[in-house]
Amino acid sequence: MQPLVKRYEGNPILTKNDVPYPVETVHNAAVIKHGGQYIMLFRAHRRNGRSIIGIADSADGFHFDVRPKPFMVPAQSGVFSIYEQFGVEDPRVCKIGDTYYITYSCYSKHGVRIGLARTSDFKKVDRVALITQADHRNVVLFPQKFDGRYVRLDRPHSEISPWSMWISYSPDLIHWGASQLLIKPETYHWDEMKIGPGATPFRTDQGWLNIYHGVFPTMNGAVYRLGVALHDLEDPARIIGIADEWILQPEDPWEITGYVGNVVFTCGAVPENDGTVKIYWGGADSVMCVGVAQIQELVEMCLQNSRSPY
Repeated sequence: MQPLVKRYEGNPILTKNDVPYPVETVHNAAVIKHGGQYIMLFRAHRRNGRSIIGIADSADGFHFDVRPKPFMVPAQSGVFSIYEQFGVEDPRVCKIGDTYYITYSCYSKHGVRIGLARTSDFKKVDRVALITQADHRNVVLFPQKFDGRYVRLDRPHSEISPWSMWISYSPDLIHWGASQLLIKPETYHWDEMKIGPGATPFRTDQGWLNIYHGVFPTMNGAVYRLGVALHDLEDPARIIGIADEWILQPEDPWEITGYVGNVVFTCGAVPENDGTVKIYWGGADSVMCVGVAQIQELVEMCLQNSRSPY
């Protein structure tokens, strides 16, 4: 049986040895096309254990060259410096109009919350706002407005409904509310421990495809896998289907062993004109990998064998 996601034979496509400044990991990268090039914003641990965001370029989506300096490091002044003190992590990129918006995790002694930044050229980046309180991670934006409002998927932490996926709305990308629970972890299922939005959702003829991560607890620690859900084109709060089975799990040595073992974690996917999608994932929180899937096959998984949202 052919795998749903065909791993690139040249994996891993980016490691710490490809970075021209000192880092110990390369992982959890957003990827988007800009000006005919693929742009990767990757998380990397410095040797003090705190994270920065680097940037790399590619003509084909497989071979990346890292720029000489990081793209984002923790702010040194203003309100962002308070909440980015321990690092900036796990970026996602979404193009709305002519602007690329970056959501990223800000870590500090006050917990983790989400920052919003923007760029038009991936040369200069401007911080916009802190758009959540603690404790939030995994915020992804939809690349269009719905009934005049921006929409995001997010993952707040709650002891009542732990590590579930929610949807929220905003008139201006800064002030968010009208939140609804969308998908919860499924008991004794591959995503039973926690779930979270992964790559920026992208439009298909049958709905918005959301590639997310799910976590399963084992006697040897947690296993991170990838799954897919399909959202209605006009109302992304309406779930059309959630694939009952995962689409990718740790298998290669650099996914099984590393900084955090047994992890495949996506922050980026690029749909192509030929009906495929390039899915990018961090392997064991140490390296970057890529694979290619048929978009229609992922959609059919959501439609033909769907689990309950909660």
